Amino acid sequence: MVQQQTLKRRNHGRNKHGRGHVKSVRCVNCSRCVPKDKAIKRFMIRNMVESAAVRDIAEASVFEEYALPKLYVKVHYCVSCAIHAHIVRVRSRVGRRDRTPPQRFRGFNKDNKSKAAATKA
Repeated sequence: MVQQQTLKRRNHGRNKHGRGHVKSVRCVNCSRCVPKDKAIKRFMIRNMVESAAVRDIAEASVFEEYALPKLYVKVHYCVSCAIHAHIVRVRSRVGRRDRTPPQRFRGFNKDNKSKAAATKA
């Protein structure tokens, strides 16, 4: 009789499914080699200019409404760095079975009202 090893995750913590081998990527935090399907991936969109300098640039600019460029970066984290930086959370055995995606953060309009409140009015 062969004992089967306990299964912690349905996909064994990867998204490979019959590929055999997957290229590695480097963690942006610690540079650890992580398989691309196992890495925690986030698409980061940031303003190129920090918020403290935006007003200075707007005042010095010749153009009235100049849209500042944004920085678009796809970042890869290893599991340990993603947990440490609170990008993902450790979940209980029951919680790991929940496959629904987490609620997405909704930004604010220029009037400082949420988008959900703006659509109801």
